[in-house]
Amino acid sequence: MQEEIIVGLDIGTTKICCVVGEVSGNEINIIGVGKHPSVGLRKGVVVNIESTVQSIKKAVEDAELMAGCEITSAYVGIAGGHVSGFNSRGIVAIKGNEIRRHDVERVQDAARAVAIPMDREVIHVLPQEYIVDDQFGIMDPIGMSGVRLEAKVHIVTGAVTSANNLIKCTNQAGLDVCDIVLESLASGETVLADEEKELGAALIDLGGGTTDLAIFAGKNIKHTFVLALGGHNLTNDIAIGLRAPIGDAEAIKKQFGTCLFENVGPEEIIEVPGMGGRKSRKLSRQILAEILEPRMEEIFTLVRREIYRAGMENVMASGLVLTGGSSLLDGVTEIAESVFNLPTRLGKPTGIGGLVDVVNNPIYSTGVGLVLWGAKNQAQKKFRIRDSNIFNRILDRMKKWFKDII
Repeated sequence: MQEEIIVGLDIGTTKICCVVGEVSGNEINIIGVGKHPSVGLRKGVVVNIESTVQSIKKAVEDAELMAGCEITSAYVGIAGGHVSGFNSRGIVAIKGNEIRRHDVERVQDAARAVAIPMDREVIHVLPQEYIVDDQFGIMDPIGMSGVRLEAKVHIVTGAVTSANNLIKCTNQAGLDVCDIVLESLASGETVLADEEKELGAALIDLGGGTTDLAIFAGKNIKHTFVLALGGHNLTNDIAIGLRAPIGDAEAIKKQFGTCLFENVGPEEIIEVPGMGGRKSRKLSRQILAEILEPRMEEIFTLVRREIYRAGMENVMASGLVLTGGSSLLDGVTEIAESVFNLPTRLGKPTGIGGLVDVVNNPIYSTGVGLVLWGAKNQAQKKFRIRDSNIFNRILDRMKKWFKDII
């Protein structure tokens, strides 16, 4: 039974979410969900090991209780401002006129042979397409005839220390790490339709500490980007603007928050708790909109600037998909449409069975996506990391993963 259980662990800045999926044939059923407030992370990066471990344990315990099974391993999501992605290509000559698996491995090694700083390591090497003797758009070149093989890949790198700390926290919470996966890629597994990936779409995951961008086209990943701004910045703005405690600011944001000033009437009043024993005050809800609207516009403008910098502005033919907890804020979709001038929709987990009603919320997109990602790669052997050579183990696993998807 254990071989059929796949667990996604979304270690976020504001919450830690554990999603348990059961694979039966081609179906993936969600059988357990655990969620706990995250303590110990800032902007997607671990800043307190002990607090993070305790939060992970509580989320996993809740998921175990609901699923009725013991959780021993998980696919872990990674984000943070330290994550960056770039495109690369490699070329090799073919011996014997027929392309074999060994040739594909060689061309991928050639594509990833780029100068990377010592403090960074490769998290993903994602094939985009192969080119055989100037024939473009080939997804699987094995068995084809040719004398030259070229590969276009997207390489995602992250800070070694940040990934090490994530893995260390997961291990100390009693779990094996099957893989670390970029959170926006995981979300894309469950939120985007195949037609959107084919035609071209941008997925923006609005999390608590980070805003993750992933651009898909031709069913492949074209660009990734992580912005170290998120829902926590909105909460902080409210706390400063209304002079309210952080906890109360978060509650006000969830209950009354809106990004559209024009949708709020002057008669709408909210009550703001005082700090340090001061009396609570009554304020117009319009003030809340005046705080949130410019911050949301700023986040989308920075993402738009990155899209133009990467030359991807004409790739997103089917539009934008927003997901993540902050996408639930009133008016976010309208702000995104006005900034990007593209059709925008809210993305929720799809392609699953079981507890669909429970996870039918953008806050679970990454957790469910990690389960789907794991299901695609479940043949991989689970491992437990205890030594210092963590990334070499993960790189070996990545090489095996390539063999499976080609």
